[in-house]
Amino acid sequence: MLRLRDGWLSGAMRCASPNFDARPDGTGVNLIVVHAISLPPDEFGGTGVEALFTNTLDPCAHPYYATICDLRVSAHFFIRRDGALLQFVSTDARAWHAGTSNWRGRERCNDFSIGIELEGCDTRAFELVQYERLAALLCVLCAHYPIEAVVGHSDIAPGRKTDPGPCFDWAYLRGVPGLPKVLCGPV
Repeated sequence: MLRLRDGWLSGAMRCASPNFDARPDGTGVNLIVVHAISLPPDEFGGTGVEALFTNTLDPCAHPYYATICDLRVSAHFFIRRDGALLQFVSTDARAWHAGTSNWRGRERCNDFSIGIELEGCDTRAFELVQYERLAALLCVLCAHYPIEAVVGHSDIAPGRKTDPGPCFDWAYLRGVPGLPKVLCGPV
C-alpha cells in the first residue's frame, strides 16, 4: 500500500532533484498536473529524464540534450513505460514542472500543484501499467490533499504545451473507483 510521509511516497524510488523550493506561505496543494516526457524525444527507456531532473544531463550524449542541458526543471513523480515510479521532489515542496501557467485565474501553478510526468509523447498511446500506477498514485494524493482537479499540462499552459497529448486516456481515469469523476481531465 502506498503512503505519504513528509511528502515522500513509500514504494517510489527516491531520486532527489535539486530543482525545488518552498511553496509560498499559506499555499496548499489542490491541483495535480499530468505531463508527458521522453528523452531523447519519442524514445523510451533511457536515463535522460532522471538526468534532466537532477542536472546531470550530458550535452554530448544526444544532439537534443545540448539544447536543454541548462534547464533547471523537475516534477514530483515520473512513471516509466513499465510502471516504475520515481519521486524527485517531496509533495510538500514546490517542484518546477509547470512553467508559465494558469488554472482558473490562478497564475504560477507550481505554487499549488503536484506534477506527475509519464514517460510518453503526443503520438503514442501510454501503457496500461502506467495508467494503473497513475490511478493508485492519484488515489493516495487525493486522500492526502484537497485536490480540486487533475489536468494536463496543456490545460494550464494552452498554446505553449501539448502534453500529455491526444493519446492520453482521460476516460480511464474518470472510471477509477475512489477518484471523483469531475476531477479528471480537461473541462
